[in-house]
Amino acid sequence: MQPPVPTHLAVIMDGNGRWATERGLPRSAGHEAGADSVREITRACRRKGIRYLTLYSFSTENWGRPEDEVDTLMALLARYLVEERDEMMDNGVRLQGIGELDRLPKYVRTLLEEATRITADNEGLLLTLALSYGSRAEIVDSMRFLAREVEAGRLRPEDIDETAIGAHLYTAGMPDPDLLVRTSGEMRLSNFLLWQVAYAELYVTDVMWPDFRSPQLEEALESYARRQRRFGKTGAQLESGA
Repeated sequence: MQPPVPTHLAVIMDGNGRWATERGLPRSAGHEAGADSVREITRACRRKGIRYLTLYSFSTENWGRPEDEVDTLMALLARYLVEERDEMMDNGVRLQGIGELDRLPKYVRTLLEEATRITADNEGLLLTLALSYGSRAEIVDSMRFLAREVEAGRLRPEDIDETAIGAHLYTAGMPDPDLLVRTSGEMRLSNFLLWQVAYAELYVTDVMWPDFRSPQLEEALESYARRQRRFGKTGAQLESGA
């Protein structure tokens, strides 16, 4: 019997800059190595049968980094969207971006929209890149939409529940993550999927993202498979992957 794997894996990819600094390299080298990890982990998730992979690629706070570093990150993202398109098509990977996408440079937005359109009919792994993303802003956007619906008389306040809120998050239509992995040892969520990870299993590793490859993913999945998921239900224990 195969051990259970998460339906939805979310990853906070952390440590690119520190990885480069420890090696006496420019931070851009860390981001380039991190892009290689994205490629390998996406392939590994597809082989494992994971259906959803959501990567925290660029937060709203990241806009505050030095301009040259932001430019490098945007250029790397653009290159990824071009170079990985054929592989995504060959392997049935569907791509989407979530976040305040209108803040991305126009050339990046155009490439993202094109890759999203081209892969839209693929039926394999859904790869979601959280770009210019902040979970609090996402929740605020959902609340504002529902408030406008109430103001227009299309929704009663008493009909606002968890389902209604979830239906207007950026991740609407996706199952909540079963497993959240954070690399580089930091013990915080950093404004990532705060609503969606309410009952996700957490796995934190000291390995920095550029060194997080298939063997490290296997360790995270093995840890997940050994756990019993409770979902806050007293006395109830649900096996991982159930």
